Amino acid sequence: MPRLSLENFAALTRQFSPEQRRAAGIASVTHALHDGYTDLIYIMLPLWQAEFGLDYAALGLLRGVFVGAMASLQIPSGLLSEKLGAALVLALGTALAGFGYCLAGVSSGFTMLLIALFIGGLGASTQHPIASALVARAFAGPRSLTALGTYNFAGDIGKMTVPATLSLMLLVMAWRSALAVLGCLGFVLAAVIFVVTPRYERGSDTAKAASDDRVPERPRSRFAFPLLLGIGIIDSATRMGFLLFLPFVLTQKGASLPTIGLALTLVFAGGAAGKLACAFIGARIGAIGTVWLTEGLTAAGILALMPLPLGAALLLLPLIGIALNGTSSVLYGSVPSLVAADWRTRALSIFYTGTIGSGAIAPTLYGAVGDAFGVLKALTLVAVMVLLTLPLAALLRPALPRG
Repeated sequence: MPRLSLENFAALTRQFSPEQRRAAGIASVTHALHDGYTDLIYIMLPLWQAEFGLDYAALGLLRGVFVGAMASLQIPSGLLSEKLGAALVLALGTALAGFGYCLAGVSSGFTMLLIALFIGGLGASTQHPIASALVARAFAGPRSLTALGTYNFAGDIGKMTVPATLSLMLLVMAWRSALAVLGCLGFVLAAVIFVVTPRYERGSDTAKAASDDRVPERPRSRFAFPLLLGIGIIDSATRMGFLLFLPFVLTQKGASLPTIGLALTLVFAGGAAGKLACAFIGARIGAIGTVWLTEGLTAAGILALMPLPLGAALLLLPLIGIALNGTSSVLYGSVPSLVAADWRTRALSIFYTGTIGSGAIAPTLYGAVGDAFGVLKALTLVAVMVLLTLPLAALLRPALPRG
């Protein structure tokens, strides 16, 4: 394996055309801001609970409305971009996501907050299908795998930096003002997207992709993709359930609001490292072995977290983040090997919709469990449920290549 260094990276990027660099840059920055918007909700949950007197089910619904709108409208957003152009729809979606947070900053009650987060999720629905397609068009064939990996990693950078920025802002200003400032970033980026995004003719990359993407066809089971989707749905539900309860578990341990922000940053930092690490692990031990490893460690980490004091819990969080997010990299990367080449775009859209939709529903369901039985018992259920991925992965093993 070649040594990874800044010099090697710079030499690699010089091979790309200005248009390719613009496409990758716009997609990555947009992914970072949108994923940051999605996950800064977790920092706001304790504040909204205190401000509006909400129970856990209501807090889960707030998260669920945002992610539900984002998940359910991804396929329509992709179709709309084919008619109006990727640059326009992506720019409008980014502006709408920013407007949602501006509106949340002036919300006077739970209903208005729900509307604001729905609008934010509506705008965020444009990012995954359009930005990933933009990268795939710019880097046709095998190079798209590396480019898409960079694009996905950028989302994790946003998950770390945007919530951390909000935590710092809350030290010097009210939460309403902080959300307004972050919401305005969406308008700024929307203008940049519309001006800078390359314009591609529809179908211009089809022939090139066909000539570059000469992967030998493998036998495919009609049950393989549904099994993979099932694993992805459970994995996403686990991630959202854990993040819903984490601020309240830490509060019980005596954590302050800035400490909770730090804790989430540690989880997201571990998640970013996990996506990179699991790409190499998956190449060595295979996707199924990686799923068993990461999901098993996720369950063990969640169960170990609950009795630990605050300091030890903070030390454990990056490791939980590695396992919690690492699975998604091998699941997403396995989709192309389970479906025919001409069905991959549709399969990836379905996979995104299913996993993100699961993330929308799970907080509401787990929140109801938390209201009925308490946070610790609900978090224990989250840890147990993730183990359901292990038998599904065993059934999927024959359809996937071993590492």
